[in-house]
Amino acid sequence: MRSSPFLTAVCLCCITGSLAHAGDWPAWRGDLLGSGKSTETKSPLEWGPKKNLRWRVDLPERGNSTPVVHGNRVFVTQAVSASNWRGLMCFSREDGSLMWKEGLTYEKKERTHRSNPFCSASPATDGKIVVASYGSAGIVAYSIDGKQLWHRDLGAIDHVWGNSTSPLLYRDLIIHYHGPAKNAVLYALDRKTGKTRWEWKETSWKPGKRTDGFRNQDGEGIIGSFSTPIIVPVGDREELVMSFPMELKSFDPITGKVIWTCHGLNPLVYTSPVFSDGIVVAMGGYQGNSIGIRVGGTGDVTQSRRIWQEIRHNGGIGSGVVLEDHHYYHNSGGVAFCDSIKTGKTLWKGRLPGAGKSWGSLVLVGDNIYSLSQAGDTVVFKASPEGLKVIAQSDVDEETNSSLAISNGQVFLRTHKALWSFGAK
Repeated sequence: MRSSPFLTAVCLCCITGSLAHAGDWPAWRGDLLGSGKSTETKSPLEWGPKKNLRWRVDLPERGNSTPVVHGNRVFVTQAVSASNWRGLMCFSREDGSLMWKEGLTYEKKERTHRSNPFCSASPATDGKIVVASYGSAGIVAYSIDGKQLWHRDLGAIDHVWGNSTSPLLYRDLIIHYHGPAKNAVLYALDRKTGKTRWEWKETSWKPGKRTDGFRNQDGEGIIGSFSTPIIVPVGDREELVMSFPMELKSFDPITGKVIWTCHGLNPLVYTSPVFSDGIVVAMGGYQGNSIGIRVGGTGDVTQSRRIWQEIRHNGGIGSGVVLEDHHYYHNSGGVAFCDSIKTGKTLWKGRLPGAGKSWGSLVLVGDNIYSLSQAGDTVVFKASPEGLKVIAQSDVDEETNSSLAISNGQVFLRTHKALWSFGAK
């Protein structure tokens, strides 16, 4: 039975608000939908060391994860190389003071890229527990006050570029992609115990004919997904959607049963899917393919539900945002794009001012889009299909591969040196 638009809207509100009280930013990209959207109305447009600064605290060393915020607590995953420590740090949102830190040591060797330090996955919290993925060191759940509740060792993740996929808290489950690797697994773990409720083993590591930036290389090139899954409303149910090498898949998040599969991506994927008005858009990495799928199907929906495919498209490392029928994103070289989600066609592109180059994901506040560069400057531009219109620019002069988190009028920025909080005092 087909559900009403009203019911779909109710489901969407439940998904976007199910993790948090109003104003919290409790997961990477803010909500289960992975929307990157904030409900804030008073967040600053500009900041810096001498403008709208609330506090700045030093961090032990480099890190790429994005902070998450719940109530008075700000959580950041962190590695300390000298002691092989991988852990979670909790700060007060009021003054940046350290409330607690907990973690573990991992003595075994693990591959990663020099630009991707360990503990690059962002944590997730619901105000009762907070969950952090430490890559090969496993996944750990803590109480909101820092008591370790459980730890799962899921085995080593072996990939030349490391890992960074963040966990999701969904109902009584923790959804966790333990990859990228040839033995990658998508898990649903019991929230209270960490025991496996279901698992799906990835088998799509055959690259086929490459159309992306590795198409002329000998051998397989780089394969793997760094995507974080999202939860989308489909009629009167919810589906777990994730980008894998070569394909996009939908699962029943309660049972793990595959609902549908859509082919057309490439072997390397960085970004998470985005969703709007019944359409999921997935983008491959490194000049990869992009696809648009209308949800609601079953089985192989490549021919029946895929509404467009763009070969060697514009996607970068960070994920985009959607407003109305338009998908806004930027590539790693600092060029912003606006596409139609219904056709995949690019309506405009424009180079962002400042440093531009970015690994971070966009954040949408009203109709303002925040783009953070690797050099630490932020450009705010309008979400408009009419062209690039920059309205503000800020700089902290510290390198970062993170994304912004916005909560209760404050902007939180993690650089390789520090954690910053900006907002009116």
